[in-house]
Amino acid sequence: MKNYAIIVLLGAILVSCKTNELYINVLQPAPVTMPPEIKKVGIINRSIPTEETKIVDVLDKIFSLEGADLDKDGAWSSIGGLSDELKNNERFTEVKLLKDIDFRASRIGILPPPLRPRLVDSLCRVTGTDALFALERFDTDTRVSYSTPSGKIGTPLGNLPIIGLEVSMETIIKTGWRIYSPSRPEIIDEFNFAESLVFTGKGINPVAAVAALTGRKEAVQEVSRNAGQSYATRILPFRLNVTRDYFVKGTNNFKIAKRKAQTGKWDEAGDLWATETNNPRMRIAGRACYNMAIINEINGQLDDALGWAQKAWEDYKTRLALRYVRILEDRLYKRDLLQVQEEGLQ
Repeated sequence: MKNYAIIVLLGAILVSCKTNELYINVLQPAPVTMPPEIKKVGIINRSIPTEETKIVDVLDKIFSLEGADLDKDGAWSSIGGLSDELKNNERFTEVKLLKDIDFRASRIGILPPPLRPRLVDSLCRVTGTDALFALERFDTDTRVSYSTPSGKIGTPLGNLPIIGLEVSMETIIKTGWRIYSPSRPEIIDEFNFAESLVFTGKGINPVAAVAALTGRKEAVQEVSRNAGQSYATRILPFRLNVTRDYFVKGTNNFKIAKRKAQTGKWDEAGDLWATETNNPRMRIAGRACYNMAIINEINGQLDDALGWAQKAWEDYKTRLALRYVRILEDRLYKRDLLQVQEEGLQ
């Protein structure tokens, strides 16, 4: 086993010596694809407790030392963040906050059953919308711990023991979201979000220590608003830095191309690699074909990049090429998905 590990390590070192790493910024499709016909959306709040669940909710707040209306205000802050972010998105012509529609949560702290398609269709017809964004769940879960500080403090009367309590309060904010549309029988998206906030305070007794926890409600509202904004971005494409390896050794042209690549002259490096694709040595030709796939991806020519990567593997068995083929196939699939998502912006 020890000898095997040494061989693997040496192999990794040899590969790393033959290649350099580069970063490419690629556009990724949004996690959620909205149907192109959706232009007007409404936002509903399904996290409001019923009379039965309100009693449980109130007791939960008492025993967990949560502040009054913490969930209610946090929920509307989250919806406000979602609403503002959707309005800033050119994807929709209208965003309506449907406050007059009274939904009640049948269970606290968990996602309720999805709305029935018939109800979704009715709500969209009445409100003049094509889809509904729903805050399905909003809950804050608070845990409190106390400790007694040790040590003494210097005073004119001498060193006296520290009297009081230190309190640590962790508040976990949980939100759940769904997107409905009458044009689609299934839910377009379902997503849960959770974030933890920790607060500390000191006092001579538990009540005073808890009272020293300042800014907690404001912090909960800010995180809640951010949760709504973050959810709105799930329908937007995003940029991602990815790494690629390219060959830098084999012939003098590879060495020169390496230096040109280091100064950003990728097209000139590509010209040198192109001359080596006909090299009589299979290993060199395979590396050149692989690098041609790299330069084509850099230039956004994904179909050509895939062709070169396939050639590097099929004709020359260049090891890195097979994995690269899979990467490029995935990029081509995502490119097609991006085109579908862009139709909704037109």
